Amino acid sequence: MIAPARFCAIDFGTSNSAVAVPDDDGTMRLVELEPGQRTMPTAVFYFAEGRHDADGPPRAFGRAAVAAYVEGHDGRLMRSMKSILGSALIDQTTDVGGGRGAKYSDIVAGYLKRLRRLAGEPTRVVLGRPVFFVDGEPVRDAAAQAQLEACARAVGFSDVQFQYEPIAAAFDFEQQAIREGRGEQIVLVADIGGGTSDFSIVRVGPERARRLARRDDILASHGIHIAGTDFDRHIELAGLLQAFGYRGTGPSGRELPSGLYFDLATWHLINTCYAPQRVAEWRGMKSWFSDVRQHARLMTVLEERLGHELAARAEGAKIAISGGADTTVDLSHVEPGLVLPLSEKTAVDALRADLDRIISTAHETVALAGLRPAQIDALYFTGGSTGLRLLVDGMAAGFPQATRVSGDRFASVATGLGLHARRLFEASAASTHPPASTPH
Repeated sequence: MIAPARFCAIDFGTSNSAVAVPDDDGTMRLVELEPGQRTMPTAVFYFAEGRHDADGPPRAFGRAAVAAYVEGHDGRLMRSMKSILGSALIDQTTDVGGGRGAKYSDIVAGYLKRLRRLAGEPTRVVLGRPVFFVDGEPVRDAAAQAQLEACARAVGFSDVQFQYEPIAAAFDFEQQAIREGRGEQIVLVADIGGGTSDFSIVRVGPERARRLARRDDILASHGIHIAGTDFDRHIELAGLLQAFGYRGTGPSGRELPSGLYFDLATWHLINTCYAPQRVAEWRGMKSWFSDVRQHARLMTVLEERLGHELAARAEGAKIAISGGADTTVDLSHVEPGLVLPLSEKTAVDALRADLDRIISTAHETVALAGLRPAQIDALYFTGGSTGLRLLVDGMAAGFPQATRVSGDRFASVATGLGLHARRLFEASAASTHPPASTPH
């Protein structure tokens, strides 16, 4: 039985999530969300068959959700739900199989409910948030936080606070630095996950760590809505989908429409490619293809609903080339014997524009703090996408004098959020004034 918790911290990520709760010794610990795992894929699988229970329709979460999809169970896999926040989709209903529909907001809430239960059903929470849910649109960005807060309150959290994810990672770095006997430093935190690349410039040190109010130590925060899922999409378009007709031309020399291919490479839009009218339209476009094998492959993907599996193969290819080596992508589930080569050069070319924009955003963050690159003492990398060597090396090149530190790619933010939650809620317990529901 899970022990009750007073409060918790949740890193609700685009690709993976983690939860921290108070331990008996006054520290924070990460919850085991699945057997032997402190992080869990942000994924839900809705089974087409089975009865509703008190929690709603039959579902699997995390690795079990991905396994249900891979094993071929009838239903709908949902990933990257965080990307929906701030959009009109949040209030829309989507088909989840078996003639059932679910609102996107209920899908997000259902996942948070699972995390809350695993945490011991606390009523107070610090939720991580990107610096920008939506780039350049403050109204939509505010709406995204409000939507996430509403989902959290709907599943039983009565006190909901937020903290910027890269600032939480800075708190985790600070604890490591203190243990290693380091003094005060200015750190550039690079939190590059599945949906956003976020940066903060934070002053850390042993004396500062004792204070609850850290606003003056946060010198700048900035971010951009480009990260791991964008890398996956570009690799799928450049390395896989050209074998299915993307950027192909027909006998007339006219390029094939690209909209379907973009949707096939975007997790939350893949299901729209299976609409009967859309499938029928592309079935009738065989004569538009110079290479009819490409049309046959595309129709296999659409008719057998293999889009999510194709996207997963692209993600796997990204991971395979992350260390700088060429790889191959086995697509024999689409066509017997179909294996596509993917070179590091192809990946670099596909990702170059995104990598340049992310690195540029890091330097913009330094400028917003009124600093020069030479004044940065340390670079702290966290988030799943910092496993991409091309990105980390490219960013570090702009700060050659800074110490390069890699945190736990999937748990640093949750650990830092937990540190913040402990300071916040334990301090507020002795105060008659509750904290504000805004990042500190």
